[in-house]
Amino acid sequence: MKIFPGDKISIKNKGFTLIEVAVALAILAWVLSSSVYAVKQYSDERLGMRERFYSSQVAWNQLMEEYRIESGMVPINESPVRPNSGEELQNNQYWMWQSDVTPAMGQNLYQYRIDVGHANSERPTLSRSMFLVVNESGVSP
Repeated sequence: MKIFPGDKISIKNKGFTLIEVAVALAILAWVLSSSVYAVKQYSDERLGMRERFYSSQVAWNQLMEEYRIESGMVPINESPVRPNSGEELQNNQYWMWQSDVTPAMGQNLYQYRIDVGHANSERPTLSRSMFLVVNESGVSP
């Protein structure tokens, strides 16, 4: 086949150039790394929510126990003396709790605060508190 001046030459593109492949791989890597980062964030947030949920359960259990004692719902044969710290099993995990009772502004008003954390952690995961008006006969209505 002879080519004469002025003839149109068509060259068929049989593949991608190296630059096109490199750009496509860079875009693919960016999209994949972004999606992996989003999944990791979702997973971390889900674990954090689960921890806050169970530690909140432990805190409310302890606050309701304080309320039971202060309102006189505890039978006479049970001792109303409660420890100010302890351990509770929730979702096959041990949670350490510590209670603190402080007088608040107001006559016979007290703040009951519970700090909850993992058994092997030094700082609490969650703190909950409630205020109770306590008189000599127990919690006032």
